[in-house]
Amino acid sequence: MLSVPEGSVESFVVAGVSREYLLHHRVCPDSLNEDGTLVVAVGPGAFLESLPELSDVYARQLITRNVTDDDLERMIERAMSHAQDGTDGIRPGDDDTADVREVANQPPVIRYLNTLLHDAYEAGASDVHIESQRAGATARVRVDGVLVPTIDPPRRLHEAVVSRVKLLADLDISERRKPQDGRIRVRVEGAELYLRVSTVPTVHGESVVLRLLDRGTRPVDLAALGMPESIHHEMAAAIDRPHGMVLVTGPTGSGKTTTLYSALRRRDVRSEKIVTVEDPVEYQLDGVTQVPVHQQAGVTFASALRSILRQDPDVVMIGEMRDMETAAIAIQASMTGHLVFSTLHTNDAIGALPRLFDLGIAPYLVAATLTAILAQRLVRIACPQCKTAAKLRDDLVPVQQSGYTGESGGDFIQVNGCSACRGTGFKGRIGIFEMVSVDEAMRSAIAKGASRAELQSLAEARGYRRMIEDGVAKAAAGVTTMDEVLRVCNG
Repeated sequence: MLSVPEGSVESFVVAGVSREYLLHHRVCPDSLNEDGTLVVAVGPGAFLESLPELSDVYARQLITRNVTDDDLERMIERAMSHAQDGTDGIRPGDDDTADVREVANQPPVIRYLNTLLHDAYEAGASDVHIESQRAGATARVRVDGVLVPTIDPPRRLHEAVVSRVKLLADLDISERRKPQDGRIRVRVEGAELYLRVSTVPTVHGESVVLRLLDRGTRPVDLAALGMPESIHHEMAAAIDRPHGMVLVTGPTGSGKTTTLYSALRRRDVRSEKIVTVEDPVEYQLDGVTQVPVHQQAGVTFASALRSILRQDPDVVMIGEMRDMETAAIAIQASMTGHLVFSTLHTNDAIGALPRLFDLGIAPYLVAATLTAILAQRLVRIACPQCKTAAKLRDDLVPVQQSGYTGESGGDFIQVNGCSACRGTGFKGRIGIFEMVSVDEAMRSAIAKGASRAELQSLAEARGYRRMIEDGVAKAAAGVTTMDEVLRVCNG
C-alpha cells in the first residue's frame, strides 16, 4: 500500500493514479490536514464512487471540497507536473541527452508554464520570477509590489521550462552564459498579455523574469490615482499647459508610467499630435503615436526623440531620461513650444533637480523649462474584508516625525488576512505623492544654482508636503496601514 508523504500535495508522487483517472472521475488530491486526513477537490458531476478507491490508494481518511471545473483541471495539471513516475516522457537525465527543443515542447513543460502564467494573471501579478537555487528551482510572483511563492517547477523540468520561455521569446536557447532579453505575446482567459522576458546566468543555472503587461488594460483617469486634492489640482494645471516639461520621479515599479499615461488622457488626441518613446510600450493608446525603443536596431531614446521632433508633435512623452543626450533634446523640445513628459529615478521631487544637473543640463535651462516635478510610491490598500481598527503601536506613535500635521488619533487599522486577499491582508495599490510646482521664485533659485536645502526650504514655504505625510494621512483614513507606509517610504 502506497501512502502520501507529508508536505505539499503538489510535490508527492501520484501513486497508481493517472491523469486520465482524475479527469474522468473529476477529483484531485488537494491538501493534507494536520490530523493526516487528505482533502480531495471534487468537481461538478464527480464520480463519488472513486473516493473509497483513493482512500485505499493513499491510506488516508478523506474529506471533500467542492471546486469549479476550471479549478479542478488546473489542480490536476499542477499535481501531474510534479509526478515523478516518468509517464509524461521526461525522466531524470533526459535534459542531458535529448534535444533541447524537443524537451522544451514536452507536454509537462507546456502545462507547467501555462498553469504558472494563468495563476499569475489571476492573482494580478506584475512579474513572474523563476529562479535557480542550490536546492532546485523556485517560482515567485510579484503581487501588489511584494514577491510571494507560487507553484515551483520540478527540479527535473527547470532547464526545460527556461528553454521553452526562450523559444517563445525567440532567444538563443543554446546560450546560457550571457543575459538575454525578449518578448512574448500570449492569451490568458481571453486577454492578450505582453510578456517582457529577461534571462540572466547565475551560479546554479539561469534565472528568468517575466513582466506581465495586459494589452487590454486602459490607463486610469488622473483623479483615480489617489492624489491629494491640492496635488491633483496642480498636476492637472501643469498637464494642461501648452509647453514646458513635467517630470515624474520614483524607483522602478512605483507607477510612474501609469501616471504619465493618465496625463496623456487629459490631452485632446483629436486636435493634437501626441508621440511617445517607450521601452517597452506598456499600453496601447488610441490616437497616440507610440515608438518602442529597440537598442539592437539603434533606436534609442535619444535617436527616436530626435526623429519624432521632425513629426511636428504637440506633446511628447519620453519613457525615461537616462543620459545627457536624451535630457538635452527633451529640454530643447520644451523650449521650442512642445509639452514634454518624462521620468527620472530619484527618491523625491527635489532630488530631480540635482539629477538633471548631474546629467549635464545647465541650471538656467532647467529653470526655463521645468514646470512641475511629481514624486510617487505605491502602497498596498488594506483588504476591506479583513481590516480592523487598531491603535498605533508604541514604536509608531510619534508620527510627528513624518511631518504629519493631521489628527494623531486617526482611524488607523491593522490587517489580518483572509481568502479574499489570499491571506496577505492587502488588495490593490494606491499612490502616495509629493509635488513641487516651479513658480517664478523657484525658477530664480534654480537658475542661481541654489543648494538642495535652499530649494527644499523654498518649496516648503510654498506648501510643499512630503510624500510620507500623504502616506500617514492615508493610513489615518484607513486606506492602508502605518507599517505599509513606513515600509515603502523608509525601505
